[in-house]
Amino acid sequence: DTDRALVLLEEYCKKLRKPEEQQLKKAIRKVMGIFKSSLFQALLGSFKKKATRHGTTSHTSLPAALACDVLGCPKD
Repeated sequence: DTDRALVLLEEYCKKLRKPEEQQLKKAIRKVMGIFKSSLFQALLGSFKKKATRHGTTSHTSLPAALACDVLGCPKD
């Protein structure tokens, strides 16, 4: 879910301390802002409704899957 993705991204940002990592940190913070936006939440809700109607839901949510792909998290 989105909350899990935000937690993972926040934890990763805390590890980015070197000057050369600050651009990446800034980009991740932008992504976090998008995940928190009402527009993203509305689109995600629409996506979930459509996927449920078509029987294509999965166990891993889109934001959490994206964060895990970026951070290299193990998948469920």
